[in-house]
Amino acid sequence: MQYAEVAVNSPGSRSTFCYSIPAQLNIAVGQAVWVPFGSRVIQGIVTELSDQPSVEATKEIADVISSDPLLSPIQIRLAQWISDYYLSPLFDAIALMLPPGFERKLVTYFQLVYPEGDLSSLTGEQRQVIHLIRGKGKASLREVEKAIGIKRAKQITNNLLHRRLIVRNQDLEKSKIRPKTYPYLKLVGSRDRVKTEMNLLNKSRAYKQAELLEFLSQQTQPVAISEVTRRLNCSLGTIKALESRNLLSVNMVSVRRDPLSRLNLTPSWPPILTPSQEAAWRSIEDSWSKSPVFLLFGVTGSGKTEIYLQALAKAIATGKRGICLVPEIALTPQTVERFANRFPGRVALLHSGLSLGEQFDEWQWIKEGKCDVVIGPRSALFAPQPDLGLIIIDEEHEWTYKQEDKSPRYHARDVAIKLAELIDAVVILGSATPGVGSFYEAQLSKYQLVELKERIAPHGYSPLPEVNIVDEKEELKAGNTSLFSHPLLAAMKESLARDEQVILFLNRRGTATFVRCGSCGFVYRCPRCSIALTYHSAEKRLICHRCHYAIPVSQTCPQCFSHRLRFLGVGTQKVEEELKTLVPQARLLRWDRDVTTKRHAHEELLSSFRDHKADILIGTQMIAKGLDLPQVTLAGIISADTGLNLPDFRAGERTFQLLCQVAGRAGRGLRAGKVIIQTYTPENYAIQAAAKHDYVSFYDQEMDYRRQYSYPPFSRFVRLVYTHTNNELCRREAERISRIILDGKESKGMADLSVIGPVPGFAFRLRGRYRWQLILRGHDPVQMVSTIALPQGWTVDVDPVGIV
Repeated sequence: MQYAEVAVNSPGSRSTFCYSIPAQLNIAVGQAVWVPFGSRVIQGIVTELSDQPSVEATKEIADVISSDPLLSPIQIRLAQWISDYYLSPLFDAIALMLPPGFERKLVTYFQLVYPEGDLSSLTGEQRQVIHLIRGKGKASLREVEKAIGIKRAKQITNNLLHRRLIVRNQDLEKSKIRPKTYPYLKLVGSRDRVKTEMNLLNKSRAYKQAELLEFLSQQTQPVAISEVTRRLNCSLGTIKALESRNLLSVNMVSVRRDPLSRLNLTPSWPPILTPSQEAAWRSIEDSWSKSPVFLLFGVTGSGKTEIYLQALAKAIATGKRGICLVPEIALTPQTVERFANRFPGRVALLHSGLSLGEQFDEWQWIKEGKCDVVIGPRSALFAPQPDLGLIIIDEEHEWTYKQEDKSPRYHARDVAIKLAELIDAVVILGSATPGVGSFYEAQLSKYQLVELKERIAPHGYSPLPEVNIVDEKEELKAGNTSLFSHPLLAAMKESLARDEQVILFLNRRGTATFVRCGSCGFVYRCPRCSIALTYHSAEKRLICHRCHYAIPVSQTCPQCFSHRLRFLGVGTQKVEEELKTLVPQARLLRWDRDVTTKRHAHEELLSSFRDHKADILIGTQMIAKGLDLPQVTLAGIISADTGLNLPDFRAGERTFQLLCQVAGRAGRGLRAGKVIIQTYTPENYAIQAAAKHDYVSFYDQEMDYRRQYSYPPFSRFVRLVYTHTNNELCRREAERISRIILDGKESKGMADLSVIGPVPGFAFRLRGRYRWQLILRGHDPVQMVSTIALPQGWTVDVDPVGIV
């Protein structure tokens, strides 16, 4: 007998479970199976086969879900590494690589034993359930619960089962994805017969039938009915008439849902590289087989994308394929356009913004080896791309590459490097403002540093935009209480007069960040979260940006009934409202999460602005991420201090990166660019370095600060967060785990391990649950956490990108 180690789809399980393989089943590593687990039957993935069981007593695998393996041995090894490194359940790591729509539950159904049985002895609720099952033929447990309530459903169905009036069985829930099919027409008669029939049809004046036969006889492939009816203007009756005479057949053909079909693509050829690009590319090409990881450090607008394209062409020439990651879905249209023009018909797109059907079709298309490159955000890293030889991570510094909202809390950069190690592939990390940790690795020669120091413009090399810092304290002294300093407003008017475009950056949504009563000081807060509600003037509502709780704005204070409500703080909507007054002639466009809820919203906004249908673009961090906007000559940063004072050791790094990236949007075309930064802390080292486009100066100061306090990359962090509906219980549990860690530190001799906390989380309450956290700092804090049995309610974040 053979045995299989199976990763089961059950919360919290980091280990596999051993099952025996029934003789009638043919099981392979990577295959999806149904396995008994307690009283349930759940999904699992086979990770290993052996001749000996790892435990004494085993249960049998119930059945197979997929006839072929869904995951390769390499993917299984990668999932095991993710589980071990990030301390996540193994199935959570495996789920990253499964096809879209894979997870399907077993649904419990009830059927009648005697459809026409006597119901007179039953209660009203029992009869109600019987009538429900009789009317449907079979009814699911969920349908019964909906009819009589969750609590009563279990009791009533158990009673009916005991009396043998109904039987219970289980079946898979309906698939969430179905292949998209279209009816196609195909001739089935011989050519001679078709000619004969055409003559007969013309003689009998069935001209449309004859025309359709003639059209189909000229086609080499089946033709969609929609195309036939459009081109020939013939009816379905005409088609059915020919089908009844066995002259044509109607076949349902599966059609790929192509997310790129709506783009107007024009094939392009590689341009001549500039001397700077040529040197960078030669450096990569010469070390292709020697250095698995390259850090491409190029100023904004230096032509990093062209280096990516050259690298992909080299990979394809050697029989390999690639994956290109971008930090935001908003960036995928622009990147896809560049890659699809260079490699027409060989680019796949994969991200959560696609429909489930599109995701599934793209996944299958990739698995079949029909594309050269997959483009998407962090999840695209797990696409089943065969012969993978190159992984590109654009804007590698972006914290969106870290999954923070669910397990596993992985970082795409680190997983990509591990994947490349397993398959002997090359990784290119690109950024104008590399993460401090990545640049440190390059200084240690773990990554090969490749630089692009010159910005490219249509007329040749172009200087980086001039940056001016405006001290907001001085503006207030001069009596200016507007959102816009005098220099920024004057620069905007000059740019508009020259028919140029402007972008304005503020990393806050809404109109007012909080509403306070001027009489009693009451502040509108979310009842489920420990934050103030943000006023959104467009919706005329107060909204929680954490849980989306919303209420209409009242005219009076709910505490003292005063009318002195003050709308304080600013967001992108407020910026838009003030601009309408200050520059009424300007066409405005706002780009933040509030206006990108619809499908294709990012593409439409970007296209609209690039086509100069708007003069000023107002946005949050979405507009700071690698967009190429050649008509923008002015970038204004409304407040550089928004994230600078957060209690996070990476606050300075994030501020510097955001300011440099926003500044990099200006002056990428024929005209020189200008940047204006408004701040209350002009002396801050991050703001000063950003104004000079001086990454190295910032890096040196930041590393001195990190070295002094033993922050990453000079140590590693693990963040433990416990949540509970009761604050006191939450605090006690955090203190209990803290004591266990401190005791373990002594017994294991981990002198370099330190514990910060327990302390309330920055967002102390979130969606009705209190949050207490511990930060472990040391050379290998994972070693400590891996030995502790954490109960439900804890989340573990290894190498967190933030601690608030």
